[in-house]
Amino acid sequence: MTFRSLHFRSGDADIDAWHFPARPGPFDVAGRTPVVVMAHGLGGTKDSGLAPFAERFADAGMHVLAFDYRGFGSSGGDHRQRVDIDGQLADYRAAIDTARRLDGVDPDRVVLWGVSLSGGHVLTIAAQDPGIAALIASTPMVDGLSAGLLAARHTPAHMLLRSTASGLRSRVSTRIGRGADTIPLVGDPGEVAALNLDGHREDYLALAGPTWRNEVDADIVLSLGRYRPGRHAASVRCPALVQIADFDRSAPPHAAAQAAFRARAEVRHYPCDHFDVWPGKEWFEPAVAHQIFFLTRHLAGSATPAPDTPVASDPVSPLRPH
Repeated sequence: MTFRSLHFRSGDADIDAWHFPARPGPFDVAGRTPVVVMAHGLGGTKDSGLAPFAERFADAGMHVLAFDYRGFGSSGGDHRQRVDIDGQLADYRAAIDTARRLDGVDPDRVVLWGVSLSGGHVLTIAAQDPGIAALIASTPMVDGLSAGLLAARHTPAHMLLRSTASGLRSRVSTRIGRGADTIPLVGDPGEVAALNLDGHREDYLALAGPTWRNEVDADIVLSLGRYRPGRHAASVRCPALVQIADFDRSAPPHAAAQAAFRARAEVRHYPCDHFDVWPGKEWFEPAVAHQIFFLTRHLAGSATPAPDTPVASDPVSPLRPH
């Protein structure tokens, strides 16, 4: 699958994006098809695992616009590797405006796709934009406080104190004009990092593309706890699919389930951890199949048989009616 690179402005930042054109399919109405707008989770870049999802959507007959947030990957921005929640939401909105103007796109069929941190972003934006046609939130982080409490269950107290100290130093350093302090985005257990549970470093590095950097502003350990996009879920009016990893150690599954209930969402459960729905993992194929079925049912002229999740012991078993 080929894509073309394009740029758009978001605030004072130049945002880099990939456009995957739609192939002919059941979504075409008078020469126009839906567009899926997608971005990565915490500290991710579009070259780190998004393309396999985008290619599947494009093959199914939808346009896709995948982009890097300001400060990450190939996008501009003065503050590099800083997770600016308000800035990322603004980038998503600018991407939506850009996607609606792409050739062959139906501006009334915009789909928001998010994973982990961006799974929370899409709930926030859909609650505020009545023009969104559907959203997909995969293993979403919808409550920063709950995520922090979950991390505390798996992290020694002294490590939490060291991470908090790093965040405080970065915040003070930024305010006095010395620039941010950074920590690794992913590390091994016992290391100060934004994500340091057993296996997370290997999972993230398996996805990492050439523009990805294992570095993030340490302020994230303080600011993330205040982000609670699940509070907006009840205001979502479009069809929503929430995919929950039942053994997720990063994005609390109970919080995702509560947000899905408030959003009146379709929910799919997977017996796996946070990164196990990504390309190369056992649950990628079921997860992406459910996403395409969901969009086909809501945005195409005719539905296809619903796929079921294969059992964990038989990852290659055929999808069966649910």
